[in-house]
Amino acid sequence: MSTAAAPVRTGQVLADLLPSSRVRDAALVLGGAALTGIAAQIAVPVPGSPVPVTGQTFAALLVGTALGARRGLLSLMLYALAGVAGVPWFAEGGSGAGAPSFGYVLGMLIASAVVGELARRGADRTAWRMAGTMILGEAVIYAVGVPYLALSTGMSASAAVAAGLTPFLIGDALKAALAMGALPAAWKFAGRR
Repeated sequence: MSTAAAPVRTGQVLADLLPSSRVRDAALVLGGAALTGIAAQIAVPVPGSPVPVTGQTFAALLVGTALGARRGLLSLMLYALAGVAGVPWFAEGGSGAGAPSFGYVLGMLIASAVVGELARRGADRTAWRMAGTMILGEAVIYAVGVPYLALSTGMSASAAVAAGLTPFLIGDALKAALAMGALPAAWKFAGRR
């Protein structure tokens, strides 16, 4: 009798290693939304920008990667809808859709589905693929967030890039580096790479 871990099936994400049920899926979706809301409270203002550095994007991308496209998207939809309804769990305890940074929340919805689908295809199994997945997820967030920032504040495109993208690149590199270690390590720990 072999004690080796069973290989992961094609199309699985980390959440699929848990016993399957609707209760599990609901708990994962709620937990993903809560994690994103909690991580958004880790916020550092950026001089000259209405957008702070937060843990929110990192959490959103991890939620998408760990839960997969469908559950990740549902988690971020719940997060966004609750925040729009008044739950003060956007960056710096904010809520509502009127903030200049709300476009980043919308970008996180799409990014969570994108990285979740990539994870289902194995993009979270190695460090370099995970780094690429995180960079792509961040690019999706900026592709929605920066134009929204420009439109909501009346900034020019170059000013929006200077205020809503450039100051965050070093932090994004650190987030990608953390994910490069965290998710492949989780698969290795589970014994199912």
